[in-house]
Amino acid sequence: MRAEAGRRALISGELAPKIKPVTKFIVGFIIGIIVLPIYGWLYFRFGYAPVATASSPMPFEKQLAHMALQARIQREAPKTVPIQPTDENLVAGAHIYRVHCSVCHGLPGQEATAIAKGMFPKPPELFKGHGVTDDPAGETYWKAANGIRLTGMPGFTHSLTNEQLWQVSLLLAGADKLPADAVTLLHQPQHIQ
Repeated sequence: MRAEAGRRALISGELAPKIKPVTKFIVGFIIGIIVLPIYGWLYFRFGYAPVATASSPMPFEKQLAHMALQARIQREAPKTVPIQPTDENLVAGAHIYRVHCSVCHGLPGQEATAIAKGMFPKPPELFKGHGVTDDPAGETYWKAANGIRLTGMPGFTHSLTNEQLWQVSLLLAGADKLPADAVTLLHQPQHIQ
């Protein structure tokens, strides 16, 4: 009888040790700290992460990348422009854009290149819609100088001078009000080999 009563008490939980809610929380927290990183590592290690350009983005990829990029640009982008948007600088910017930028970002009134069509994320077409005319020139300068990781956007700090970076940044900031020579240059057919 006594054994039967003990067995019932054990089954009903009366004799089971009581675990405090704080202890449960701490144990769960520790398990979470260990399990989540291991799960993340396994996700990447065994090839479950979408890495092909045709794959859909990872969960929160766009939001996290955009948030980090905007915070960095806000902190580091130059607030003043050291050169003026003269016709000479804007035409020079158009030459630079054609050589270094148009293969990905396109030219006004022309179809996207095969390179641009195959990229992920898709590079913005800077002469369609408002492009980057609503961005301060310093923001465009920062992007052109530093590049943007995991987007295909290279940094041009080591291949263009500061003046050239500013010329193309001013071109894009004022793309809706360019001199005729710059517009003519940008509308010439693109020759990609």
